[in-house]
Amino acid sequence: MTRFIHDKFAKDYLEELLKDYGEVKASEKVSGEIKEIDVLFTPAKQQRSNIQILGLLGRFAEQPAIIEPYRNPASTDEICDCILKLLEIKALLRREAKANKTKLQDSEIPKLWVLTPTISETRLSSFGTMQKAGWLSGVHFLPDALRTAIVAIHQLPQTPETLWLRLLGRGSVQSQAVIELQALPLDHPYQKATLELVYNLRENLRVNQELEADDRELIMRLEPLYQRDREQAKEEGRQEGRQEGRQEGKEDLILRQLNRRIGEIDALLIGRINGLSIEQLENLGEALLDFSSVADLETWLNQQSI
Repeated sequence: MTRFIHDKFAKDYLEELLKDYGEVKASEKVSGEIKEIDVLFTPAKQQRSNIQILGLLGRFAEQPAIIEPYRNPASTDEICDCILKLLEIKALLRREAKANKTKLQDSEIPKLWVLTPTISETRLSSFGTMQKAGWLSGVHFLPDALRTAIVAIHQLPQTPETLWLRLLGRGSVQSQAVIELQALPLDHPYQKATLELVYNLRENLRVNQELEADDRELIMRLEPLYQRDREQAKEEGRQEGRQEGRQEGKEDLILRQLNRRIGEIDALLIGRINGLSIEQLENLGEALLDFSSVADLETWLNQQSI
């Protein structure tokens, strides 16, 4: 049961990270027997330069990609099924190119990335995998014609470059990645959205009665982070409420003072005053003591927009 919860998390998570860089299709059906690709990614024609922020995952997304994440170690049959999906997609692209009387470019054919928490040396050897220069340990390439790599998440080095893949690991590897995620700057473009997905995963796991030890550990690791973030969100809401109340109170006071000083002012000027910051309202409160007409107010407001 929990495997399906993790499967949905992985698809939602990868779609959230990759949607800014191209077209993401989750659970994409392919021909033949009913098979589904977990994530089929097609880069945007104008690739965004900040894709490097996704580290190793960003390198996968520099070209068309099929991403197949596994919660449990991928079996030989599961890896073979993934390769079969890739070959069916390649065959489909060849047929489309032939129908359109165009030549299928090698760069248009997706590469397959099988994400597995762990994998044995025996299984890797059975697929004839190899390490490639310029790639991190844990990324095992099959012969070039198969356009496939097996990514052993727990073999990846613990660096910022691998964070977005280690979040799909298990046990202590995933828990450590969550801690690193939480420690990212608050203005990081993917921190908040990813934490929300992780918290949703926590909620879905909590209602399940048959949790594995890894899932119980993840829930325990997430609990203090979850509670702290919720309290922080509540406090920010309270502060925003107090700020809004202070702003509205200051605006009302300024408008009453202006009405007494220069008479009734029209809705357009009231709207401009409502758009001022607290600091500007305080400055207006001092300046209006020298106003003798509505023209003085208009002149002051115009100076604020220079």
